[in-house]
Amino acid sequence: MMSRLFLFTFAVIALLHFLWPMPVHAQSSPPPVSQCQAIAQSLPDVTFASFKPPTVFGVQATAADEVNITYVGHSTFLIETPGGVSIATDYSGWYAPPKVPDVVTMNKAHSSHYTLTPDPAIKHVLHGWGDDGQPADHDVIVGDAYIRNVTTDIRSFGGAMEPDGNSIFIFEVAGLCIGHLGHLHHELDDTDYAEIGRLDVLMVPVDGGLTMGAESMSRVVTRLRSALILPMHRRGPPVTNFLQMFGDGFDKSFATGASVTVSLRSLPRKPLIYILQGV
Repeated sequence: MMSRLFLFTFAVIALLHFLWPMPVHAQSSPPPVSQCQAIAQSLPDVTFASFKPPTVFGVQATAADEVNITYVGHSTFLIETPGGVSIATDYSGWYAPPKVPDVVTMNKAHSSHYTLTPDPAIKHVLHGWGDDGQPADHDVIVGDAYIRNVTTDIRSFGGAMEPDGNSIFIFEVAGLCIGHLGHLHHELDDTDYAEIGRLDVLMVPVDGGLTMGAESMSRVVTRLRSALILPMHRRGPPVTNFLQMFGDGFDKSFATGASVTVSLRSLPRKPLIYILQGV
């Protein structure tokens, strides 16, 4: 009798477990939304902008999946993912990508880094500053790309620092960690580096002082130790002044075009500062 009662109880529990409604994105382990930041595996409040689980969880992809990066101008790059998502960085509309991107990121240092009237066809507009008096906080998955930000302070025209006025945007695509420093105005501290995590590809301003001086910026680049470093936002001094800040631990090369295709498999073994055409 006890045996029969036990079997009946077990069967009821098993049936309830089978029929119990499960969340749409429930997994046996946390979603692989961040492989670039150690503490990001426990990130709460991730916003899913695309509700197709097979695509969403394609953020961590095979080593052969390729990402195409094109320098559009100033601080704008066009990132194109294997899944067909297109992302424009520091989008202002002044430097228009060849197609309307799915996602744009912005910073408010100058009008050449943002616009308040973006093309209505752009589905996702991510400001690097807070619109509600709070720091910007983005954790968004669009197709096979996961996009997050780390805020930094920005220097106002009067010289005072505005807390959290700038964002470093990080794009996790095809297993790669791609970072855009935005209009960075100060060196990073240990907390910033921890929040950023690993960056395989780094987009760095090389203006000689509008953001930070070459020495300060070179220290940030050296600390991040990215495999592929893409200069941008060149104003004033020639880019060679920036290159001279780096010794034999970095390779330097000038591209013959404005685009580079990169994958986990093709990342340089030694850090490479790669100047795309147009910088």
